Amino acid sequence: MGRRISKENINLRFNILTLLIYIIGIILIIQLFNLQIIKGEDYRNQSNTRLSRESKLEASRGKILDKTGNILASTKMGFSIELYKTKIDTQTLNNTILDLVKVLEKNNQKYVDSFPITINPFQFTIEGDSLAKWKQKNKMKDDATAEDCFYKFKIKYKIQNENIEEVRKIIAIRYEIAEKGYSSTKSLNIATDINRQTVAELSERSDDFPGINIVTEPIRTYTSGNLASHILGYVGKISQDEYNANKDKYDNDDTIGKAGIESVFEDYLKGEDGVKQIDMAVDGTVTSEYIAEEAKAGSDVVLTIDANLQKVTEQALANNIQKIASGGFSQAYDAKAGSAVVMNVKTGEILAMASCPDYTPELFVGGISSENWNAYISNSAKPLRNKAIQDSYSPGSIFKMVSAIAGLESGAISTSEKINDTGVYSYGNNVWKCWYYTDYHRGHGYLNVSGAIKHSCNFFFYETGRRMGIDNLVKYAKYFGLGSKTGVELPSETSGTLASKETSEALNKAWNGGDVLNAVIGQGDNSFSPLQMVKYISILANGGKNIDATIIKSIQNSDGTEISKDEINKYVNNKLGLNDNKTEDLNISQDNLNAVLEGMRSVTSETGGTAYNIFKDFNIEVGGKTGSAEAGKNVNAWFAGFAPFDDPEIAIVVMVENGGHGNYTAEAVRDIMAEYFGMNSENVQEDMTALPDTQILN
Repeated sequence: MGRRISKENINLRFNILTLLIYIIGIILIIQLFNLQIIKGEDYRNQSNTRLSRESKLEASRGKILDKTGNILASTKMGFSIELYKTKIDTQTLNNTILDLVKVLEKNNQKYVDSFPITINPFQFTIEGDSLAKWKQKNKMKDDATAEDCFYKFKIKYKIQNENIEEVRKIIAIRYEIAEKGYSSTKSLNIATDINRQTVAELSERSDDFPGINIVTEPIRTYTSGNLASHILGYVGKISQDEYNANKDKYDNDDTIGKAGIESVFEDYLKGEDGVKQIDMAVDGTVTSEYIAEEAKAGSDVVLTIDANLQKVTEQALANNIQKIASGGFSQAYDAKAGSAVVMNVKTGEILAMASCPDYTPELFVGGISSENWNAYISNSAKPLRNKAIQDSYSPGSIFKMVSAIAGLESGAISTSEKINDTGVYSYGNNVWKCWYYTDYHRGHGYLNVSGAIKHSCNFFFYETGRRMGIDNLVKYAKYFGLGSKTGVELPSETSGTLASKETSEALNKAWNGGDVLNAVIGQGDNSFSPLQMVKYISILANGGKNIDATIIKSIQNSDGTEISKDEINKYVNNKLGLNDNKTEDLNISQDNLNAVLEGMRSVTSETGGTAYNIFKDFNIEVGGKTGSAEAGKNVNAWFAGFAPFDDPEIAIVVMVENGGHGNYTAEAVRDIMAEYFGMNSENVQEDMTALPDTQILN
């Protein structure tokens, strides 16, 4: 039988339990009193002043490297200034902005400034439709002057300062705030890559700059200055249109690729941002922060170019332009710009690509100043354009190998036939003159196709063109990829223009039989980029095999894996709107090809060749062709060549706008070849004094 619990014990236990409940209740009441009454004010103040936000942890942008691993563009960690919205009045905000700008300017630091009005004098930095849309967006009258708009913004932002230079500085930041937005939890980037002196000064005076926060972030840097600027491109702050189109991938103050490789391969280079948790007071003071999600670095893009060869190519081109402009060959020409391309004839890989003048990519990081931007866009030489791919030019006589191939393959001429150049060619009611007749009042006499290329005889090709017609010329020009984009992995490539009946029709011009005479010597509507021309020369040099121009060697992910070439091609085609159609190989008679190549050899290796004076002492045999193409009142100068002649490795094309004579640009090609083949350029000196006038034309 179990033990029976007495009534007294039950009552005792109940009383003890009741007592414990009372004691616990008293403790809770005391704690609640402490929280609500004694410390309530403190906790309420903390609650009202503490903010918690997630901040983007920006990923390190992938590197851009040359084929040997030299870094051309990379990322460094630097300091940036962020502005958060705080509980301060408008005047305090304006004063804070002005003080901040003064510190930045004192230390030679850039800050955001996209306000499209300059002062002293008042001028708009935009025009046309852009200006009209801007006025409409900001509710300005159509006829409002720059000064009118400036003072409307002064009123809008309640700026009391009367010094217009200081007003302009305040407006610049206030305008950026209005365009990009900011809040207590979302920052606006004011300045990027600020120096330690600025960091120290702002830190010491932190109480004077409410809402200002200094952060570390990856900063794009171009390790070789201006080298390969047109290839690499640049990065800059995302525009409103770019942001509107990509809100799922970017914030409105992000930095993105704007030109060149930086732009085309933005999706690979940008990486994946992480998340940083930040606690801060409403006055902008950060109380704590930690990384909630790590950032993933972008992929590295490896180019086909060789940095050393690129440097020599750029320098050779710049020197060549300067020499032509100064009259170093004969008379001075107003030469200011040009381009050069070096290609592997077997693979289509671009080993160097230069466009002169160049520009400084780092000026765009964090936002280019209005002064620098206006200096670039107002320069008549157009330094921001990649002339090697974006611009097209009449090729002049370097087109004659196309004409020779077309004439030979169509049966219009043969390798053994000689045509008598009398100097003046009649067709219909018009006459055309060979350049030799124009200068020396006589013709070249009897020439076969090799000799016609050697002497660049227009008469020979006039007759060839008349015999074969434009359709045959167009057919073979297309085999060389002329009139079509090469598909190189760079933006804004031109297709060029191939002279034809269809082209004339598209241009609302009547086609007549005589037009083929202009077309066959590389004039008329023929207009191609230097890249197209170097591809054409490469196809000639490799025996007629089609190649795809490329500047991408590989893309390497941060985890060590590599993107397949097929994936890269699909990405590029989609990004640039290209098709995957490939040009057929040039299936031509070896005898015909040899005759054309022999003509190119004699240009550089035989007395009387139009570039013999440049290459006569060169240790490697070169196949080449000079070209002087009329462009209005100017004459653009071309040289196209390949080497070694017997086993070609590289093709090079150099073009100088208003360079006078093709012979002049041959010097730059020679110097580039000397670098590629490891030769001492001091042993390759030209002897211009011995050059007869007959050898510098065409």
